[in-house]
Amino acid sequence: MVRVTPAATTNRFGISAAAWVVFWAAVSVVLLPGCTSSHYRRSADKEAYGIIRQIDNQVFGRTKAFTIDTPFSGRDPKTIPPDEIIESRITTNRLILNLDQALDFAVRNSREYQTQKEQLYLTALTLTGVRYEFSPQFFAEASTKLAGTPKGLEQPVPVESRAGVNKTWLLKTGGRLSVALANDILSYYTGNQPRSIINTLSVNLTQPLLRGFGKNSPDVERLTQAERNVVYALRSYSLYQQEFAADIVSAYFRLLTQKDVVRNNYRNYTNRVEITKYLEARSVDRVSQSDVDATRTDELGARISYINSLASYLSSLDSFKLRVGLPVSSELFLDDRDLKDLIDTGLVPVEIGRRAAFRLCVQQHMDVLNAIDRFEDSKRKVSLAADQLRADLGLFASASLASEEPDDYVEFDLNKLRYSAELRLSLPVDRLRERNTYRAALVSFESQIRSLSLTLDNFKERIDRGLRTVEQERLNYLNAVESLQVAERRVENETMSLEAGRRTVLNLRQAQDDLIQAQNRLATTYTAYLTARLGLLVDIGVIDTEPDKFWLQDPFKDRLTPEQRGTPPLRMPDDQVLPPETFIEPSS
Repeated sequence: MVRVTPAATTNRFGISAAAWVVFWAAVSVVLLPGCTSSHYRRSADKEAYGIIRQIDNQVFGRTKAFTIDTPFSGRDPKTIPPDEIIESRITTNRLILNLDQALDFAVRNSREYQTQKEQLYLTALTLTGVRYEFSPQFFAEASTKLAGTPKGLEQPVPVESRAGVNKTWLLKTGGRLSVALANDILSYYTGNQPRSIINTLSVNLTQPLLRGFGKNSPDVERLTQAERNVVYALRSYSLYQQEFAADIVSAYFRLLTQKDVVRNNYRNYTNRVEITKYLEARSVDRVSQSDVDATRTDELGARISYINSLASYLSSLDSFKLRVGLPVSSELFLDDRDLKDLIDTGLVPVEIGRRAAFRLCVQQHMDVLNAIDRFEDSKRKVSLAADQLRADLGLFASASLASEEPDDYVEFDLNKLRYSAELRLSLPVDRLRERNTYRAALVSFESQIRSLSLTLDNFKERIDRGLRTVEQERLNYLNAVESLQVAERRVENETMSLEAGRRTVLNLRQAQDDLIQAQNRLATTYTAYLTARLGLLVDIGVIDTEPDKFWLQDPFKDRLTPEQRGTPPLRMPDDQVLPPETFIEPSS
């Protein structure tokens, strides 16, 4: 501690030096937060984004742009009133989006997507806090104290300031190093004592040599786990991006399919109206009134089917707005050309065998990779707990050196260096808590074995089910195409037969019912197949959402060897129906 005592207690304005100290301290308290908060934010972003870029490059061999900033990020929270957000949600905009635009809009505005980005950011931010413990830190501080009675201030008035390095930081060897380098200034504004400033340098080292050395240190393990957690978070975020894109594509095409169903139902309604008019014109001499009433009933049923399908589409459209972050009050219209492209492209085949698909999944799916690495984490935890059962052998060393008084604060006399070193051994006589921790780690490890095996089994089941579903939807599509052709011929034939008086109106009504069902069924099969195929690609871990119109691309093209190719579990040769024994009974 160093004391500085100037002779004068007031300046030429009659203000005491202590009062000046208090004044400037108050100014600092008021001004510093305002001028440094943005700096701290930029500093946190720089470090967290740097970690994400570094690990992104290590894991995926790439460096993608990443930010969690939103239109509100650069503003002071106090300047954002609730009315502004309320107004933004009731503003009516008119948008016409194709699928590419919808995907881009969803990435930029989806609330769920933003939350996923923030989770990754916060995981990286947590790592910065753990790494902080492994580095020295600087400090600067000042304090003063006023005391007195109604008659005046007590003297002397102390003012103390400190600046330097005084931090115990962790070492990756498992040790702790404490270095104190500071200058202490204590000024008493009374009397004529000489000024004195002293620098002090001290070093203290604690280093385990047996238990807790290196990677077996709980502190080092905490750093290791924090780093691995960022890897897991980055993989999970990458998987979320794939699932998000696939879900948006599927939702978009389901909406286009619903639009087709609405149009089909409207055409069916107008056709029923025409038939009713036709029969009413013939009811004078050729058609009974009961037939006219029956047709009128069908017309009313077709009308309500149209109204219900339209209401359902508009509700689904509102749900889609919520998913992509668009105000529900906005007028959204979807471009139909993407559905035409999907139909023109046809059903993109999936010709990978079950075993090859599962092997790709184990090598590439982010959740599987995370499960495997968490299994490795549990093995490491067992080793760490076992190490805690060993004896303690620690090295303790310290050294200190002070500069010369009264004001030689940059010169040190090494002859006045003081140091000490000690080895301390503690035998593992009492390790009950460590024993319990070790046993619990073994139990946790076996639990992790079961968890990993369950994860692998679940993905194997998902892939097999996905392969079956893709083939099922393909067969449904073929059936829907043929059903539509038959239904169209039936309506045409029944219409001509009714006009010729050879068939009743009941036959035409049945044919029309079958036609509308066939039309709507075919409209849904394209989207059902696409959704099943994209889901399978996500489960295998091979979907690539970067190329344009990725939903029409075949990631297996020119990639699989002949051995990796195969037929799905539900494949029927030449699309001919096979008896159930082929699938549900053991082969001979």
